[in-house]
Amino acid sequence: MTKMIHRGVGSWTIKDFISRLPDAVLGSIVSLLPTKDGARTQSVSRRWRPLWRSAPLNLVADRELMRKDQSSIGLIKKILSEHQGPGRHFSVFIYDRSNRVKGWLNSKALDNLQELELTYDRWLELKLPSSMYRFAPTLRVAKFSGCHFSNFIVQLSLKFPCLKQLTLDRVTISEDAFQSMLSGCSALESLELKAIFGFARLCISSQTLKSVGFCTDQRTERVPAQELVIEDTPCLERFLQLDPMYDRVTIRVISAPNLKILGVISDFITELHFGTTVFKKLIAVCLTTKIYTMRVLVLQSDGPNLDTVVNFLKCFPSLESLCVIFRSITWSLTDMDNVREYDPLDPIEFLELHLKKVVLKNYDGTRSACTNFAKFFVLNAKVLKEMKITLRYHRRDGWFARQRHLLQIRNRASKDAQIELKCGATDYFADNRHTHFSMADPFDGMPSRGCSKCSCGPF
Repeated sequence: MTKMIHRGVGSWTIKDFISRLPDAVLGSIVSLLPTKDGARTQSVSRRWRPLWRSAPLNLVADRELMRKDQSSIGLIKKILSEHQGPGRHFSVFIYDRSNRVKGWLNSKALDNLQELELTYDRWLELKLPSSMYRFAPTLRVAKFSGCHFSNFIVQLSLKFPCLKQLTLDRVTISEDAFQSMLSGCSALESLELKAIFGFARLCISSQTLKSVGFCTDQRTERVPAQELVIEDTPCLERFLQLDPMYDRVTIRVISAPNLKILGVISDFITELHFGTTVFKKLIAVCLTTKIYTMRVLVLQSDGPNLDTVVNFLKCFPSLESLCVIFRSITWSLTDMDNVREYDPLDPIEFLELHLKKVVLKNYDGTRSACTNFAKFFVLNAKVLKEMKITLRYHRRDGWFARQRHLLQIRNRASKDAQIELKCGATDYFADNRHTHFSMADPFDGMPSRGCSKCSCGPF
């Protein structure tokens, strides 16, 4: 913080209060800056000159930097050899088969490293350097992409006592190594698994996990894991399927008594199990239990068929927030009209008591099936507070007035409900994935204002 102090007519002095802070505080500030900006603080003043070299190191060597020229590689080597402070964050993109990264990982500048990200180019398929494992006692955040794990983890029974966030992306690992690593993470809270190769059935048991993100990659020639089992996770609150368009998997939730957030559930899923309740393409084939803990749910479908969706949602009687993503091919391939009469003598609990928020994405109000789908929730969600609908294309002003009529906004079941339409780009959830962030609703990415090209907005 600086302050302008008046010293008389036409005279001002700039007072620098930030530089008066202790070295430990200034070092923490410097360590949070991007690598280039952190290094530049050495030129601020004589007071700041030694801080960057002694502050916790934040070093990012991304794809652009590593492929730029050899001088960039030399700069990384220079930083690691000269930096005197402890390591906080090290991220590097590996694009060739040289051994330089092994040497970097052994650098004293990375002692007690807290955050590590190693990303390998797709074609390399190299083993993770064994020197990485020296950070096991101190790592808090780790991401590994495009590499192979050896059974070194199993042989040494490595422990990661401080690790809270772990991402494995396009990783080849044996079942023994995966289980050994998971069991060694006694503080793990967030786990993201994207295209895991090496065995067919991923089984997760953890006493600390709160969030799991998962997807396969059916576009590769290699066969990723085809089944995910949530076996024993007493603290799990969020399960996120990250790429529903390409997942042909079976998901079994055996024990997750605190699961509150689920999505994106697609009709591409081979099977979805909750205990002894089984769904195939969102249709219950064995309905024995209801999940009362679920609060937030996201669905993606070509239809979606209103009857199928409502019957699916009956299994989550305490649901408070629902998001439905319509795929772009939705209405051209179906003849459904989605007309469903609500029977007050057969009430649906989540509609009567709990559903407060509905979000519809990629809405196409030119199709009656789409309009009827939205109207059902307008007319029957008794405690609804807000309904947000995004369109794929911009519309003329008269279109919104007609939608108000078609959706029967005046007859909405909840008079407090705020209903609005927004114009925007097609949304397939790719930008709403927040496995590692604690959010009440990780799927809530709706803009707060209408566009300037039309009169979209609240009704």
